[in-house]
Amino acid sequence: MIRLLSVSKAYPRTGLAVDDVSLHVARGEFVFLTGPSGSGKSTLLKLVFMEERPTEGEVRVSGVNSASLKRGDVAQLRRKLGVVFQDFRLLDDRTVHANVAFALEVTGAASAAIPAKVNRLLTQVGLASKGPAFPRELSGGEQQRVAIARALVNDPFVLIADEPTGNLDDRATRGVFQLLREINAAGTAVVMATHNLELIRRSDYRVLEMLHGQLVADTADPTVALQAAARRAERDAAARNGERAASADRAGDSGGAHAADRSPTPV
Repeated sequence: MIRLLSVSKAYPRTGLAVDDVSLHVARGEFVFLTGPSGSGKSTLLKLVFMEERPTEGEVRVSGVNSASLKRGDVAQLRRKLGVVFQDFRLLDDRTVHANVAFALEVTGAASAAIPAKVNRLLTQVGLASKGPAFPRELSGGEQQRVAIARALVNDPFVLIADEPTGNLDDRATRGVFQLLREINAAGTAVVMATHNLELIRRSDYRVLEMLHGQLVADTADPTVALQAAARRAERDAAARNGERAASADRAGDSGGAHAADRSPTPV
């Protein structure tokens, strides 16, 4: 369903954000993506929903391949997946109902079918009575539930959640996480980036860990950690060899300069 093959993403100013990552997420899985800030989590998710293209390697998602994208492929892909962000990204001047309806309207859904589907989705996320409210009238947890309802409008095969509980208190975090678990239990795969180790400890879902742009651990594949350690050792050795070579060059230059200083002065 989601497959990354030796994927790297580099930016001109900041360098590698994702470094030679390979992984596979199966249909219906729930996967945590964790790691410190700046480890490459958000960039990896952007590569999955193809907001970014890899510098090297291939991203394959539900039949769409980053190496052979055609016109319209990305739009087609985004109708098959849902994305939830930490900052909700709701339209402040529209009601809850209108926010979810808008996501259906832009995909060309039949107007007559929209109200019933919006009501069903709001009921699913526990906000059946909040349709007439505006985002500013909701708590953070409720706003994130609206964002999840909006992400579900096209019945996606996978829900990508980038730090969906990052701005929420503990109670709202538990509520949103339980909602994501229910969505997954109904058959939708969930890939959730998070810093919240307590959530991870309370579940037995697969965990992917990023560090310095590399995938350094995968609870479903112990060889990932070994491979990451081998790559780090190889790069550290190359760095040490480079430092020794540079030091030898400096010593050679210094020796040549001293030899020149000791040369006899021409008469």
